[in-house]
Amino acid sequence: MRLDQRLIAEMIEPGTRVLDIGSGDGTLIDHLFRLRGCDARGIEIDMREVTRSVAHGLPVVHGDADHDLAHYPDGAFDYVVLQRTLQAVERPREVLRQMLRIGRHAIVSFPNFGHWQLRLMLLFSGRMPMTTVWHTPWYDTPNIHPCTIRDFLALCQEEGYCVQKWMAVDEDGERAPWRRSIRLANLFGEQALFLLGRKEDCEPEKALSRKR
Repeated sequence: MRLDQRLIAEMIEPGTRVLDIGSGDGTLIDHLFRLRGCDARGIEIDMREVTRSVAHGLPVVHGDADHDLAHYPDGAFDYVVLQRTLQAVERPREVLRQMLRIGRHAIVSFPNFGHWQLRLMLLFSGRMPMTTVWHTPWYDTPNIHPCTIRDFLALCQEEGYCVQKWMAVDEDGERAPWRRSIRLANLFGEQALFLLGRKEDCEPEKALSRKR
């Protein structure tokens, strides 16, 4: 599994109900089912990936986050996962709202557009950066809403979501030593993971401590 998938799996309690949005080939679903005893299923927009998942016996359906989450009932899952898909959806704010409507927790991973290498590439070349994480040219990328860690945290605060856990990591698998500073994580973290809860589940002192 990718690094973010391994870290996501560690955030999920065994035996819980999980919906993986943008499940790809079903790697995370398979891991959660076999090793953590979860009732895990997925939704994927790429029909080829859906076919691959179903061929391996995984419960994945064809659909997209922007339109199909509204069909799920309230509280249907314990965790709703959005892995490296936030920047590719049309309505990120609405997708997050739906995730925390149908799930008690939302887990979101995304590449950080605030990383120092991207800033320097834009500054000195004047062109959209290309890295191992942002690896498609601007005219062929599915990423329509790139965001930074600070952007995402600001959205969570606006919506009143409880940030229960967050971390910034690099693509090689190292957890950032600056994990307690959002500003440094925003500068040096290549990708981010957030575990979110509903506003009513958030302790006031915890919510305040996340606003740094």
